[in-house]
Amino acid sequence: MAFNKKSAQIIKARIKRIRIMKEFKARLIARIKRTPSVESFRFVLAQKLEFIPGQFTQVIFDENNRENRELNKYLSFSSSPDREYVEVTKRLTGSVFSVRLMGLKINNEVLLKAPSGNCIFKDEYKNIGFLIGGIGITPVISIIEYIINLKLGTDIALVYSNRTDEEIAFKQELDYWKSLNNNLRIYYFVTDCQPKDKSCIYGAITKDLLKEKVCDLDKRILFIFGPPKMVEAMKVLSFELGCNKENIKSESFIGY
Repeated sequence: MAFNKKSAQIIKARIKRIRIMKEFKARLIARIKRTPSVESFRFVLAQKLEFIPGQFTQVIFDENNRENRELNKYLSFSSSPDREYVEVTKRLTGSVFSVRLMGLKINNEVLLKAPSGNCIFKDEYKNIGFLIGGIGITPVISIIEYIINLKLGTDIALVYSNRTDEEIAFKQELDYWKSLNNNLRIYYFVTDCQPKDKSCIYGAITKDLLKEKVCDLDKRILFIFGPPKMVEAMKVLSFELGCNKENIKSESFIGY
């Protein structure tokens, strides 16, 4: 896909339009178990919900009290915006919000407020990298699926860390996309135990491993998503490897 001044103006106008938040009633059509503790929820809406890959939505269970932080929470989209449905994914815990999500049945409706978020992918990005921990993978799925579906040719390097290989969410989808696209490289890290999957690397993400696996990290638009401590640690490594601060997009997933 070639980009010129006109293309850039069209993209800019689209981004400006999509930044306007609206509320949508969404009907649950599917639930997908991703790992023992992670589940995806797919919804259809009466009207198209436009968003940019990397953005998120607020799921509102308490419509009478919008300030209820226990029942109204933000979740990243884990589906491409070109899909006929929207999907969100969460690590399910014992929280009040998780219990309400787990209680949803097919055809139940929820209120979504969207879109939100500035850590977005733009079509003109040619080289991108991801340093991801745990459930921080959700917006990455939206971005990669979008790139694959539109055949953008973007070069992608994904470094994805989890405590165990059983908790690697979306591994089947990621491996499938990798088989379709030679521009997608994926490195799975497992920190807490020796992985059963031989394609995974045992241990933490280190500067030396990043230099070995993604030697051109400093030349990429870099997305860092995950738990706050992991995000800060990856930022430090990125700066040490010469990454430009302006090219780093980060988001901490708190209380997921």
